[in-house]
Amino acid sequence: MAPADNSASSTITLHVNGEKHTLPVDHRTTLLDALRERLDLTGTKKGCDQGQCGACTVLVDGRRAVSCLQLAVAAEGREITTIEGVAEDDRLHPVQEAFLELDGYQCGYCTPGQICSALAVLEEHAAGWPSAATADVRPDAGPPPLTPEEIRERMSGNLCRCGAYGSIVRAVQQAAGAKEQMA
Repeated sequence: MAPADNSASSTITLHVNGEKHTLPVDHRTTLLDALRERLDLTGTKKGCDQGQCGACTVLVDGRRAVSCLQLAVAAEGREITTIEGVAEDDRLHPVQEAFLELDGYQCGYCTPGQICSALAVLEEHAAGWPSAATADVRPDAGPPPLTPEEIRERMSGNLCRCGAYGSIVRAVQQAAGAKEQMA
């Protein structure tokens, strides 16, 4: 009998929500499947499984990533934050509170991905990163106003089949402390 071919699997260490997890994975395992099926972190949702809906969005080293398109082996050693890691202890993150207060969650299926994206949007905006909707992209222009257009453009990778977009935009604005810019 020939020895088993182990070249299709590896043992990796994932840093998820501040905890280390070492697990063997097939090289074809997506980060989404590793999170949901191996680590029981089912808050991250599987939507289209093609990277088009954003339901599986998590943060990898603070940046958005559609986890259905990223291989788990490529995430080894990186800091991964899922929706389970957003709140601190028993206190919701301000983005989560705003989604609840302004009814930005509707059926809730896309909400974990929306919230992870919103967290990254707020960080990107605060760092002065322009979006396709930014009118003045000069390096010294500073962060653009966080208008509904800016938020819609920055959140455009996340689909909501319930159509809660208006509430989501208001929730992101509220979380950013930008109520005065609401239309």
